[in-house]
Amino acid sequence: MTEETPAAPTPAKKHGMLNFALDFGPLLLFFLASKFGASKTDDTQGPLVGTAVFMVAIIIAMIISKWKLGSVSPMMKLSAILVLGFGSLTLWFQNFGFIQHKATAVYLLFSVILLVGWFRSKPTLKYLLEQAYEGLTEQGWMNLSLNWGLFFAALAVFNEVLIPLVSNETYITIKTFALPAISFIFAIANVPMLMKNGFSLGEEVEKK
Repeated sequence: MTEETPAAPTPAKKHGMLNFALDFGPLLLFFLASKFGASKTDDTQGPLVGTAVFMVAIIIAMIISKWKLGSVSPMMKLSAILVLGFGSLTLWFQNFGFIQHKATAVYLLFSVILLVGWFRSKPTLKYLLEQAYEGLTEQGWMNLSLNWGLFFAALAVFNEVLIPLVSNETYITIKTFALPAISFIFAIANVPMLMKNGFSLGEEVEKK
């Protein structure tokens, strides 16, 4: 949603549901807090509440990851840096315009990181996601990095086009519900390409 090269990393333990919860739990809490913490008289209240909850949740997720899995993935570290950094600025400025354009900045940052890695033939996602896509070939990682890099670039453009066209309330609704749905659909759309490039569903699935 951007490393150091540790010496001889040990294979990550497979805790599918826990990994899923740690990756998406803080984001889900952000969406829920933004929605239920919203105010009809103050457009910034919902995003500010959501941001504060997100910041706390990502810290807790890192602690649990270190405790239960023995390590914190590069992707989670990057997410924490972005969440805590931009989150602090959001709470400091408390300006809805900043909240809107901050999203564009984040999308562009991810896009640049992924596309620069692709251009240099070093798929950034491979290092950020580690063993998330078991068996995926180098070409598969390259394709995935390119696809998501272009996707984030498109989101940045979409966000800037959207801002002047809709009300603040509609913007929050779209960002809270529509964008996650679009991202999920895009992730699913990449599955056929991943399968063609060696992606393994894992032993547990194959045994069924």
